[in-house]
Amino acid sequence: MNHSDSSPLHDSGSSDDKNASASEQAAAVGLLENVRRELAALELPLALPDVSQARSAAASSIGQLDDYILPRWRSLEAPLLAVVGGSTGAGKSTLVNALVGHPVTRSGAIRPTTRQPILLHNPNDAPWFNSSRVLPTLHRIQGELVKSNTPASRAGAAPDASAMTSLVLVADTNVPCGIAILDAPDVDSISDDNRQLAGQLLAAADLWLFVTSANRYADAVPWKLLLDAASRDITVAVIFGRVPLGAEQEIAADLQQMLTREGLSGAQLFVVPEAPLDELGMLPADIVAPINTWLASISEDAAGRAEIVRRTLNGTVRSLAGKVEMLSQAVQAQHDAGEQLIEDVEAAFADAAARINKATSDGTLLRGEVLARWQDFVGTGEFFRALENGIGRLRDRIGAFFKGQPAPAVKVEVAIETGLQAVIVDQGGRAAEDADQRWRSDPAGRQLLGIDDLSGVSADFPDEVAAEIRAWQGEVMALIRAEGAGKRSQARWLSLGVNGLGVILMIVVFSFTGGLTGAEVGIAGGTAVVGQKLLEAIFGEDAVRRLAHEAKEALDARCIDLLERQKRRFLDRLAASGQRNAGAASGYSRRSIS
Repeated sequence: MNHSDSSPLHDSGSSDDKNASASEQAAAVGLLENVRRELAALELPLALPDVSQARSAAASSIGQLDDYILPRWRSLEAPLLAVVGGSTGAGKSTLVNALVGHPVTRSGAIRPTTRQPILLHNPNDAPWFNSSRVLPTLHRIQGELVKSNTPASRAGAAPDASAMTSLVLVADTNVPCGIAILDAPDVDSISDDNRQLAGQLLAAADLWLFVTSANRYADAVPWKLLLDAASRDITVAVIFGRVPLGAEQEIAADLQQMLTREGLSGAQLFVVPEAPLDELGMLPADIVAPINTWLASISEDAAGRAEIVRRTLNGTVRSLAGKVEMLSQAVQAQHDAGEQLIEDVEAAFADAAARINKATSDGTLLRGEVLARWQDFVGTGEFFRALENGIGRLRDRIGAFFKGQPAPAVKVEVAIETGLQAVIVDQGGRAAEDADQRWRSDPAGRQLLGIDDLSGVSADFPDEVAAEIRAWQGEVMALIRAEGAGKRSQARWLSLGVNGLGVILMIVVFSFTGGLTGAEVGIAGGTAVVGQKLLEAIFGEDAVRRLAHEAKEALDARCIDLLERQKRRFLDRLAASGQRNAGAASGYSRRSIS
């Protein structure tokens, strides 16, 4: 038996050719299995404009791989599966009964008639269909041939609760070897489950027997499926049933023009005129004889069957490749949308971090309560009388001044904590509000937020901020303590105590870049300079610069961590949705706020 070189079936040729063909087949199966795994792992969680279509395409692609492409590639020599599909009331079940020659599937006026698919096959082909080789998601039910006197209205399996998840197998010697016939539900059924199952069965077919009628042949739903068949190069036989006598040629010519216009000029067209049914609900045998002859010719022609397999398989894989390309674009769109959502949150909290950085280094905090407590601590008037006599004698003047009893440094610490907490909480709230607004302006962000309001900080944020500030103040005291350990010769300056020097270092940190205006320059700025000079007199200029830098970095790090916790409220939602890149989203660089 000779076959075309392009056919996937090769029975002749050298053993090397057969081995090469088997190797190519195995490679193709391996590639398709990888595609199937990738599709199964595909996540499209964000509510983008076309995401529903992409999710549907992914699900249908997996289904077609499972139901047809992989089983067919693994068993190229298996019998053909011819699925009988079409519109409601087109007479599909009546046609199937006529093709077999006796009632095997239920037909009647009640819609939908076919609720449970029935697969008819020759007994010799039973091993191919008893297993889950094709349509693996449908469990098998072994059906029995009905008695010869059973009318079509009571033929077939009575559907039960598992009708949509099972496949009734019926072995019948009237079905030719090499080709099985599957009676499918209506493609336009009022039942969603029926329509979905019909689509699944048609996608698993090697060839279609598409049944329509004189009053339904121009309907949109059947043509959508026929166009899909054309795109996949599936062998299609269109059976034009229930055609009024005398109108066969006119209506058939119109349907043929439609088929040609839509790229289905090669479809086999059979016209089944309206005819009375016998007492069992059967059509006259001669009406369907041309269809039976066509099916028999396919059964007897192994090379022809191989060509049908090749065309359908190649066309279906080509269609799958188009879907995979579309899904690749959908994945990229999901990635880009996720990156934009991350960028929106990052930008909102980076702005907050920058504003906190500015407030903690430009003298903003040296106002209000902090300024008052600082003045109480150092005695502003005495400081400036000392300044009038010149910086050269400042060290001794300051030493004499601080032998008195200044106000407790703890009051300045508390004022710093309160002022700094207010700044961080305010900026955290502004960042959360900004991020919330940005997300709500984006469909994907709106879906992730839902009805939850993230436009403010979490309830425990103020307490977290206060705890971090106290921890930072303790860190500053530790810096002073560690630096003073080697300055025993200057013990007279330590009459201020660790807390006093720590407070001065904090004030120096807050006035790194100035920024004060008017009288505040002379008051807060001036006293900060005096504090800096005092620290330099004790520890040295380089040491003070280093201490201030370390203290500022430590404060910045704590502010970043505080904002990071608030930022995670947004990014965790993105990560939970399946956007893997959200979990690895980088925080803002600490250099960005230093």
